[in-house]
Amino acid sequence: QVQLVESGGGLVQPGGSLRLSCAASGSIASIYPMGWYRQAPGKQRELVAFITSSGTTKYADSLKGRFAISRDNAKRTVYLQMNSLTPEDTGVYYCNGVPEYGSSWYPWGQGTQVTVSS
Repeated sequence: QVQLVESGGGLVQPGGSLRLSCAASGSIASIYPMGWYRQAPGKQRELVAFITSSGTTKYADSLKGRFAISRDNAKRTVYLQMNSLTPEDTGVYYCNGVPEYGSSWYPWGQGTQVTVSS
């Protein structure tokens, strides 16, 4: 059984930075892409970035180069470095597979809350 545990969120001022971590356990294939998603209050969950096992990355256009996704397959962990944060980045952040690029859905974790406010 696959488990995904997100951590690293918190309260930051606009312009600040956070580094999120997603630790995976169980039978998860490291060859498939993994993504970070976020859900703001009253909005649907959206894919913000994903990374393949070889290191290829893609980002939502709205991020404008502010976020960087990475992975350490030996540690079975995916990271999201977030810089120049704005209030619009506020939401609950989750990790999961990216089915449209060939990976499977896994059970959703609890997510980690990111709040950007002055």
